[in-house]
Amino acid sequence: MINQDLIVTVMLALVVALAISFAATPLVRRLAFVIGAVDVPRDNRRMHKVPIPRLGGLAIFLGFMVSVLIFAEIDTEMQGILIGAVIIVILGVIDDIKSLPAKLKLVVQICAALCAVLHGVAIQVINNPNIFSDNPYWELGWWSYPISVIWIVAITNSVNLIDGLDGLADGVSTIGALTMLILAVMLEEWEISILCGALVGACVGFIPYNLNPAKIFMGGTGSTFLGFILATVSIQGLFKYYAVISFLVPFIILGLPIFDTSFAFIRRILRGQSPMTADRSHVHHKLIDMGMNQKQAVSTLYIVSGVLGLSAVMLTTTSAGKAALFILALVICGVVAVRAIFPHHPENHGSEQPPSHQGEEEEKHE
Repeated sequence: MINQDLIVTVMLALVVALAISFAATPLVRRLAFVIGAVDVPRDNRRMHKVPIPRLGGLAIFLGFMVSVLIFAEIDTEMQGILIGAVIIVILGVIDDIKSLPAKLKLVVQICAALCAVLHGVAIQVINNPNIFSDNPYWELGWWSYPISVIWIVAITNSVNLIDGLDGLADGVSTIGALTMLILAVMLEEWEISILCGALVGACVGFIPYNLNPAKIFMGGTGSTFLGFILATVSIQGLFKYYAVISFLVPFIILGLPIFDTSFAFIRRILRGQSPMTADRSHVHHKLIDMGMNQKQAVSTLYIVSGVLGLSAVMLTTTSAGKAALFILALVICGVVAVRAIFPHHPENHGSEQPPSHQGEEEEKHE
């Protein structure tokens, strides 16, 4: 039976993070103008006509951090996550003020990931995808360290790369964190539940300022922080369970940013470009080119994330009908992806400007 007192604690963590994030965002907005963390429209890729601050992730971080410090037990693994998060946020703040080289950011992100991994936040065992094998689990041994670092850095940057429309990265992260929260509560992983609750609250508190038309961008400070926390929480709360589907669940929950980043890298490599080269061919851009406005495109991707989250919950909690639901989710995502990648009206692509407040951030992020 679920402990009611612990449920109350998780809800309090969510509410406190929400309140702090919501209250701190206007203050962070003013700070961004003072220190120069502002996106000034300089070319026709930018649809906003006035400078927009891009330090909003700092408010999300403050809400999350205060809530976790109040309600969570700070053990060794938690210390690693929080230290790594602080490193990521410091990097993001500097990058939002003055654009940093991609290689430097990657090195610092690896260092942040190592902080978490060396404190015990590591993928040590995964289930064997071959269900007919006599050995149902794979012990990773020393491979645990590089695989965990790669996972954390990859998800950190995946969330960063989908931060191209107002409210998109924040909303997708909220859905992912909420899915992990539901699973953590059902599995009675209370420390993970508090982390996820704090993350959900911090994201929800910020989103009123970030929805189209955005008053503030989360910037690299927010998108990389959200990716880092989602990656580390997924290791602590999902990968470590020795169930047949445990290996798939994090990939399902984070399916949208993983797909978008993977496709972007493959597309650029096939074109003979560097994977880090910025372009305007992400899934959200393709939805815009299909004729959607910002709100429609963001809503569509929220639905995709929600379906994936529901599929993850169903896969871990029920047996009847879960395969059908999962197939349905894949079909929906596949249809959206195909329509985004192969739009029906290519002749209109060159005539539309990207109606995005945050799309211009990708040049800096990537």
